[in-house]
Amino acid sequence: MTGQLSFPRQHARTQRFTLGAPRSFSVSPDGTRVVFLRSRAGTDRANVLWVLDLEEGREYPAADPFALLGGADEELSAEERARRERSREGAAGIVAYAVDAAVELAAFALSGRLFVAELRGGTARELDVPGPVSDPRPSPDGRYVAYVADGALRVVGTGGDGRDRALAEPDGATVSWGLAEFVAAEEMDRSRGFWWSPESDALLVARVDDAPVRRWWIADPANPDSAPAEVAYPAAGTPNAEVSLALLGLDGSRTDVEWDRERFPYLARTHWSADGPPLLLVQARDQRTQAYLTVDTDSGATRALRTDEDPKWLELFDGVPAWTPSGELLRVSDESGARALLAGDRALTGPELHVLAVLDIGEDDVLISASAGAGASDPELGEAHVYRVGERGVERVSEGRGRHSAVRTGAVTVLATATPERPGTEVRVLRDGKQISSVVSHAETPVLAARPRLVAAGARRIPTAVLLPSGYREGDGPLPVLMDPYGGPHGLRVAATHNAHLTSQWFADQGFAVVVADGRGTPHTSPAWEKAIHEDFAGVTLDDQVEALRALAEEFPLDLGRVGIRGWSYGGYLAALAVLRRPDVFHAAVAGAPVTDWRLYDTHYTERYLGLPGERPEVYAHNSLVTDDGLSSPAEQTRPLMIVHGLADDNVVAAHTLRLSSALLAAGRPHEVLPLSGVTHMTPQEQVAENLLLLQVDFLKRSLKIN
Repeated sequence: MTGQLSFPRQHARTQRFTLGAPRSFSVSPDGTRVVFLRSRAGTDRANVLWVLDLEEGREYPAADPFALLGGADEELSAEERARRERSREGAAGIVAYAVDAAVELAAFALSGRLFVAELRGGTARELDVPGPVSDPRPSPDGRYVAYVADGALRVVGTGGDGRDRALAEPDGATVSWGLAEFVAAEEMDRSRGFWWSPESDALLVARVDDAPVRRWWIADPANPDSAPAEVAYPAAGTPNAEVSLALLGLDGSRTDVEWDRERFPYLARTHWSADGPPLLLVQARDQRTQAYLTVDTDSGATRALRTDEDPKWLELFDGVPAWTPSGELLRVSDESGARALLAGDRALTGPELHVLAVLDIGEDDVLISASAGAGASDPELGEAHVYRVGERGVERVSEGRGRHSAVRTGAVTVLATATPERPGTEVRVLRDGKQISSVVSHAETPVLAARPRLVAAGARRIPTAVLLPSGYREGDGPLPVLMDPYGGPHGLRVAATHNAHLTSQWFADQGFAVVVADGRGTPHTSPAWEKAIHEDFAGVTLDDQVEALRALAEEFPLDLGRVGIRGWSYGGYLAALAVLRRPDVFHAAVAGAPVTDWRLYDTHYTERYLGLPGERPEVYAHNSLVTDDGLSSPAEQTRPLMIVHGLADDNVVAAHTLRLSSALLAAGRPHEVLPLSGVTHMTPQEQVAENLLLLQVDFLKRSLKIN
């Protein structure tokens, strides 16, 4: 491996430089401890559970997977593998944990076994329970741990007796208790299926029955002796799993929670704190209507606090709905063209901010994450900051250019900062706004430095990043162009951070001017920007790539006669779309794991933007790559297209690529297909991730006739 091409190996081995970086922070209410996950080196996949003692200023491991498993390799259940795929988790060891209210006790699963760690003492022990264990969570008082095993919601004591029992068991082969269904985990960002009461005497538990969901079969063609895997996949327009809730008491009682599940089948959010009764956020299937419900824990009856409507769709946000300490409903909503934080009916933020999430709710303020809104006087392209919102107004907590996030409990805040100037993320611990400590990262330093120029391009001021080869000098002449977008919902790529642009910089160093454009539909500045793609993926997102490209050519050395495009997932769809619909602009494409026929993608995502396929077939035809609309350009304008797909992908299944290949073949359009045996949507395998970068460069150089 030459020095020039060492980045692909390092990028793959470090899992995009995430290994060794601290993550998943918890802060104790007494302000003495910060708990987090981190592996011991930048190429070590196994996360250790750590404690930072703020009084003594020292770190110590509370649980080491190597020691707990006696050096044995992890064994993952099918449920755990699926959970990690939904969360795009590529690490090993302790990849998730939960704590009690005092942050004295942590619970986690390893190889399907249940462990707890005493965080003050730094000791861990196994609880003898049936397995394989999923999603263990301590009760607020630390006396119990609830977990899921074989579809049952179980509880075990953490004391000397350790008595284990099932509070709810499956009443059918397709039923599970306490787990999030596929679309909740994949699309709603709801990864859990049970919630403890503040008093530790009961739980709200989701019951999921996926009997109505159609079955798909994912085969492993490289191993024909293996039976295909059965997957319950709710494709657009087909039935979803049936989701209900029950209140399960530790005394064995069960009270079913009642709401109009026919009108609101999606359980999007659940919140249960000491500040009020349980809160539910439930959505209609078309996601244009949602209701905030309170639950009567005695009867299971629900009452609607408010109902929201939107002619296009309603977004979901982390941290809300929730109660304020004074009992007001806290939510994030699109109000008067802005995405605002509201307490009751009072807007706490204005159009200068675009609220992203609620991070913490204090006694007299709310901690939020937000980017610059459409009303900002000086928009900070690609940045996100942490703000305190209270009676004194809005105060920015984070400082300096970049993207910032935080975890807070009481007076202690853990503030993570990524900037364009330096690799990785800096983690500082603040008390009352003043730094008292930091958390060291063991992530590797990249062998190359990214140098993106962030620009608002064209009349629409499309957020873009432009990267030129290292050592390029003005006057060296125009460069072949590589568009490198994601370009779709929830996929911000133009970020004011260094590591976000490393792969694009590596492609630039192979002789390209790389352009990353976040067009309409990506999470920038306003609801109107995000919702402009309603019913029109194909037109809006592609138009904005073209506009950004042409606008940037007036300022940067772009050779518009040699333009390639690459992308993965939605970016793969956009890349294939570009050469099929606009061969006059794009001359070659690499489409990784592309969605080619939206009727094959899941309900909650697809129907949010395109509606039901049975009701809007023309919308699906317009946005598909495998219909006459998708192949609308003249056959003589065929452009080189490489399609890459993991055959084990259960999110964007390989049928997408196979159907596109068949349509291209029937239309007489040459193309290349690269099937990846045993690879999922994440492509976590080191050799696969490395060689994919090298193969893409080779294909693009051949196709664009670059020496």
